[in-house]
Amino acid sequence: MAVKITGIVPHSAADKAGLTVGDTVYSINGNEIVDVLDYRFYMNERKLRVEYERSGQIKTATVRKGEYDDPGLEFETYLMDKQHSCKNKCIFCFIDQLPQGMRESLYFKDDDSRLSFLFGNYITLTNLTEREVDRMIKMHISPINISVHTTNPELRVKMMKNRFAGESLSALYKLAAAGTSINCQLVICPGYNDGDELRRTLNDLCGLCPSVQSIAIVPLGMTRFREGLEKLTPFTPQTAADVIDTVEQYGSMMLEKYGSRVVFASDELYIEAGRPLPDAEFYEDFCQLENGVGMCALLKDEIKSAVEQYDGDDKVRRISIATGYAAYPLMCEIVDIVKNKWHNLECQVYRIKNDFFGHSITVAGLLTAQDIIAGLKGKPLGDRLLVSDNMFKADEDITLDDMHIDELSAQLGVPVSAVRSDGYELLDAMINYM
Repeated sequence: MAVKITGIVPHSAADKAGLTVGDTVYSINGNEIVDVLDYRFYMNERKLRVEYERSGQIKTATVRKGEYDDPGLEFETYLMDKQHSCKNKCIFCFIDQLPQGMRESLYFKDDDSRLSFLFGNYITLTNLTEREVDRMIKMHISPINISVHTTNPELRVKMMKNRFAGESLSALYKLAAAGTSINCQLVICPGYNDGDELRRTLNDLCGLCPSVQSIAIVPLGMTRFREGLEKLTPFTPQTAADVIDTVEQYGSMMLEKYGSRVVFASDELYIEAGRPLPDAEFYEDFCQLENGVGMCALLKDEIKSAVEQYDGDDKVRRISIATGYAAYPLMCEIVDIVKNKWHNLECQVYRIKNDFFGHSITVAGLLTAQDIIAGLKGKPLGDRLLVSDNMFKADEDITLDDMHIDELSAQLGVPVSAVRSDGYELLDAMINYM
């Protein structure tokens, strides 16, 4: 395979070596270039022998660059080829539970090992060839984030509806044996991979430490759009509590053995079980925030630290916060913390019911504009409404139901600010209106 050059940075090492737009790169220093991982790995030497094709002829250019310089080659896409899509039909897949008519990008299922290394995406291993696994080991690509779900091969095939799902676990063991740092994710479906199956999986994964650095246990999400999909059982407070008990048992064992808990349950499970969330110290270095592990504890801890860095005043501030049912108690607690120093802060927290996806979906990041508008109709919103930036498409301020934040502001008659899950930014938005 080869990749075509679509741009040359002026005055770069590649430009000086005579490479041009339209040239097709085959190898660097004798190593085949298939995608961005090959390119980034082999471009690090200061002298690059680039084999390329131009007008049907194979040529060679010598590119000399500084130790940390980029050669200056640009390609059509960052990955250099198409993003790898998921070949599984997991029984819990959230994308399969989306309604028709949403923007096309929401329906793409990613399962790309390159994005796991570059951006932290999770992969299932079913897309990996033996060559790709060997390449990851050779290049010391680490960490890798893996959606394991279960280490029972037969159950993994059943849950992921892919006949290769069980045998692909061999890649997990091979990567671990090579010392690759691995973060794991288990989506728990009651009646499938909980109970004894969860204990089996945790035994297997904990046995791969220290290569396995962390394991996140998250509950399945069920929308109201599950027509034609496998029947699943939602979590109850008791089943959530049972999972937490198992996770904390293994976490305590690992803490004693390795000095790290390794295994963590997501915030959603604690909220569903009606149990208090652990303090920030419990989550160590917060290595599984993307899976909702410790997000509440971190936000609360950051708010406390941020409040200590400012002097309070008597200025009257009138704002409101809209959030999901899951985060509502936390946001109320945060408002009380802030009001202890800014006594004239008037802040109403509203919990928004998710009618779009269904009432079992309680996280703020899956709220739509139409549900926020319906939930806040006729309510006093003060001078500004704060919402989670997780509601919006990255860098575009577009909600899941395709409404721009400016239109949402117009509909509500008040400026709307999207705030990151960061205690310092949240405090700034509350007292300075950003």
